[in-house]
Amino acid sequence: MIQSETKTKVRANSPLNDYITDFLEYCEIERNRSQLTIQAYDHYLRRFAEFAREQGINTPENITLDTIRAFRLYLNRLPARDGRNLKLVTQQYHIIAIRAFLKYLIKRDVKTFAPEKIELAKNPSREVSVLTNDEIKRLLQAIAQEPSEMLQLRDRAILITLFSSGLRISELVSLKKDGLNLKLGEFTVRGKGDKLRLSFLSPDAIVAINAYLKKRVDNHPSLFISHSKVGESVTKQMEAQGSKGKVIGLTPRSIQRLVKKYCKIAGIMHQVSPHTFRHSFATDLLQNGADIRSVQSLLGHASITTTQIYTHITNQGLRDIHKKFHSAAE
Repeated sequence: MIQSETKTKVRANSPLNDYITDFLEYCEIERNRSQLTIQAYDHYLRRFAEFAREQGINTPENITLDTIRAFRLYLNRLPARDGRNLKLVTQQYHIIAIRAFLKYLIKRDVKTFAPEKIELAKNPSREVSVLTNDEIKRLLQAIAQEPSEMLQLRDRAILITLFSSGLRISELVSLKKDGLNLKLGEFTVRGKGDKLRLSFLSPDAIVAINAYLKKRVDNHPSLFISHSKVGESVTKQMEAQGSKGKVIGLTPRSIQRLVKKYCKIAGIMHQVSPHTFRHSFATDLLQNGADIRSVQSLLGHASITTTQIYTHITNQGLRDIHKKFHSAAE
């Protein structure tokens, strides 16, 4: 990540960074992109601008195919936080951002390199990790180790909601109490690209959420909140915090720590994240006969290609089907 003092210097002296700022504002206003998307574009494009500056390139018209190739080589050799090289998909996100930026410049009649000349590398087949039914049971049983009844109720509701609805972590933490119809077991969620979709809750999830909400004594709008002082109302917590205005709603990082905690207690050794529940949700649907188009809608995928990453998992069952119903010629 570019250090703040470097970013300030680059933005002050580079026309390229001025155009990047214009592009980000365009994404926010005209394209109505989410803040997460804009932040990602900002990070990727500022990194590219810093690299270009070190190559003596400060204006869009000086960007060439050699510039793009050199940057791709730089990304491929750039170590991530864990010491490994950047994942190919992360490298691709940088290039996608650059192509979008160049398309914007051409639309504004700014002379620059043609974005259609930039080819994306072919991604290897993506592997996804899922939870077995036994592992899900063990996770829910692990919640009993939490000494606070309030946190037990909340955490159980969170894990069951993740598995029963296939929500993204950002969608989960954005849920509001008045946005759920617990009688019908459905709600509308705003997903990527600010798109709305209908999601559903299992009977177990409805029971778990109702039990949690019945225990709460606050009027905070968020469905899931932190309980820094269990047993004390959220109103009292906010009054005690005064002008600090601490956010009560849970963050994605809070959910990640929660999942990691119960995986450790349950003895689940493979890597599990909140997104693993989404993978498990999709896989469970497909294995039980749901058609891929319906799964695409339930997940909120813009392209069915994204949903197809789950088919290689469900296709593993084809071997058993083949063995059971097809006999080799004798």
